[in-house]
Amino acid sequence: MLADCAPSAPSASAAAAALIPRRRRNLLFCLLFLLFVSLYCLILYCANFESSLEAAGSSQYSEKYRLEKVLKDAAMKDRTVIMTTLNEAWAAPNSILDLFLESFRIGDGTHRLLKHLVIIALDKKAFLRCVAVHTYCVALTTEGVDFSAEAYFMTSDYLKMMWRRIDFLRSILEMGYNFIFTDADILWFRNPFPRFFEDADFQIACDHFLGDPYDIRNRPNGGFNYVKSNNRTIQFYKFWHSSQAMYPGYHDQDVLNFIKFARFITDIGLKMRFLDTMYFGGLCEPSKDLNQVCTMHANCCFGLDSKLNDLRMMLQNWKDFMSLTPRLKRSLNLSWSVPDKCSLEALIQYDLPANNVQWYGSPVNDVG
Repeated sequence: MLADCAPSAPSASAAAAALIPRRRRNLLFCLLFLLFVSLYCLILYCANFESSLEAAGSSQYSEKYRLEKVLKDAAMKDRTVIMTTLNEAWAAPNSILDLFLESFRIGDGTHRLLKHLVIIALDKKAFLRCVAVHTYCVALTTEGVDFSAEAYFMTSDYLKMMWRRIDFLRSILEMGYNFIFTDADILWFRNPFPRFFEDADFQIACDHFLGDPYDIRNRPNGGFNYVKSNNRTIQFYKFWHSSQAMYPGYHDQDVLNFIKFARFITDIGLKMRFLDTMYFGGLCEPSKDLNQVCTMHANCCFGLDSKLNDLRMMLQNWKDFMSLTPRLKRSLNLSWSVPDKCSLEALIQYDLPANNVQWYGSPVNDVG
């Protein structure tokens, strides 16, 4: 019997040995399956949780950046806000927005004005960048129009952008807010309020200033203006916006140069003043005294790269000036090193629409 059973002992042992790895494999498979199911459930749960958070936070997000709330939070005591508009091209890192904000930070008495600055973003990416670098941001989109790319002077997108801006600013006046509107390619070096006219309803910077702030022959630039909210300015902005139908193919600045002579302006009693380029200069007509300059505009300039180059040079000129002693600031006859890449020669070569033979102001401006 023992001899008969002896051969079967190794077979039973081998079978048992073979069974152990199989059980381990099955156990490992079960563990992996359970782990997969657990991870899958966890992913679903997290996705639902994040969606719930996003849904819950969206109302707070929209509330925080709602126009009425932003204006109320940013306004000065007299309900004045500083406003600019941006699209993706100008809001990108190391682009116009960074230079614009830097000028406020290094200007003489301008840093505190940042708490009154409201940035109007014309597309999603511009809005997200604004939120990352500034406190007061508002999204302003136009159905069926993409304002994200660089809008070249007098193209269809450029004109839509300019007229959308005029209509939006009219709505700000109707909400009871005064505003300084400033293009983002304007650098702020000093607080401009001491240079404004107290009795004016509408005051605007110039590409060319003739020496008299009351002379309507001055050539205004729509990139910088200070407007008080009242019935006269609201009627004026409505008239300005509606006048585009009378001058198809022209932008808002051209149309302003036409309608400023209109009897309607006199009839409504609008007090219009033109700002001296000594204080509110630009590349068209630079401010000649760094001891007096408030703002400098990269107007009369074609192309974003050219603007960036000359704006950076302006900032460096200002830094060099501010590094001097008070005596040297007064005694040295310092001037700007711009225009550099910006030039009227490049502008003249630009192919303007045939019907737009008379124009003034910023030739290429992604946001006006």
